Amino acid sequence: MHLCLFEDNGLDPLWPLAASRAVYDLRLGLRTLLDTTREAFPSANGTLLHSRDALGPVTARENDLLTNRIPGNLDVLFVNGRFVAEDGPALERLRAAAANDEAARVFTSDGDVVAAWMPEADPDLLDANALTRTTFGDLPEEELPETRLVGRLWHLLDGLEAALRRDYAARAPGYNILQRPEARVHEAATLTEPERIVTAKGCTVRPGAVLDATEGPIYLAENTLVEEGAVVRGPCCVGPQSVIKAHAVIEGSAFGYYCKVGGEVERTVVHSLSNKAHPGFLGDSYVGRWCNFGADSNNSNLKNDYGDVTLYDRAEDDFVDTERQFMGLVMGDHSKCGINTMFNTGTVVGVFCNLFGGGFMPRHVPDFSWGGTEKRMRYRTDKALRVAETVMARRDRELSDAGRDLLRAIANRRETAG
Repeated sequence: MHLCLFEDNGLDPLWPLAASRAVYDLRLGLRTLLDTTREAFPSANGTLLHSRDALGPVTARENDLLTNRIPGNLDVLFVNGRFVAEDGPALERLRAAAANDEAARVFTSDGDVVAAWMPEADPDLLDANALTRTTFGDLPEEELPETRLVGRLWHLLDGLEAALRRDYAARAPGYNILQRPEARVHEAATLTEPERIVTAKGCTVRPGAVLDATEGPIYLAENTLVEEGAVVRGPCCVGPQSVIKAHAVIEGSAFGYYCKVGGEVERTVVHSLSNKAHPGFLGDSYVGRWCNFGADSNNSNLKNDYGDVTLYDRAEDDFVDTERQFMGLVMGDHSKCGINTMFNTGTVVGVFCNLFGGGFMPRHVPDFSWGGTEKRMRYRTDKALRVAETVMARRDRELSDAGRDLLRAIANRRETAG
């Protein structure tokens, strides 16, 4: 059996996070949706990917997997990239369909295609920009129970604590910080419940740092650094090469690789390669790649009246009720803000925004915006790409031709939208 994660037509509500990546490359905690699905089917012979045409080359390069092509008539379990592969009846049913080599069928939930099992998959299936119920023709249909699909931006934060605990269980190598002699943990660091703290090779914990696993486990990936006086409260997962800056207070959050994190951060996901290195609060938020926060930038995550927070939804072109009391900032890739920037409760900032100035930013900032509260203009595409090249070079990365084409396509869509 081969896996094929696909994109459907339910992506607009996940803008701007799904603008510059395939939906299954979004993190649900430390691991991506792709990670969790692949790990849920360990017996799969291989993994294929389907993405929107504009994302195909970027997705293939990011994941080093065959994208938008099926080589021959393979037996394929197609899985929606928005599917959360957590233990339960839905996952067990999909495993059984493939393991028992059942007849081809489509698995649905409330009208969405969750998966499709095809013992002989048509190689032309992946030609479509989005796979929908029509893609799978007249295959018989079966409704899946208790299925979870990521359909809105805040769904990426729902159940974050549970996701972090699953990440810890999946990534922890079976021994804790006290059993890893090569971990550089200073004797003046404080470890609370160290049996639930796991450090990978190359981690450093400096004097005065506090790792507190009382409320949940802590996982520090390869070559992470926790500086002097920082406090990390579990559950928390920190990706490779990331730095928790001196005197930071971190809890209930996940950070991908090459992030710098300072100030106060709680219940937040930072995808990777982004910096919030200075004082300031970030809570109940989701930050993409290549983002940067100026010193003393803050977001609100709770309304003064304690009511539910609304959030901009691209599909509705309006603000919709999240039914969450706590909801902070969603920031797309390559966006940056200057010192003392303030974000209101439930703010969505698009891709490639450069924000600065006093007062609260608007609660919806479109892609490629430049300016602040009083005046914003269109961020010139050529200038934005030059900045991206400079920023990426600092991490020994380059903007590929495919990546440049993708970002230009996003910019052009903004131009068309006005």
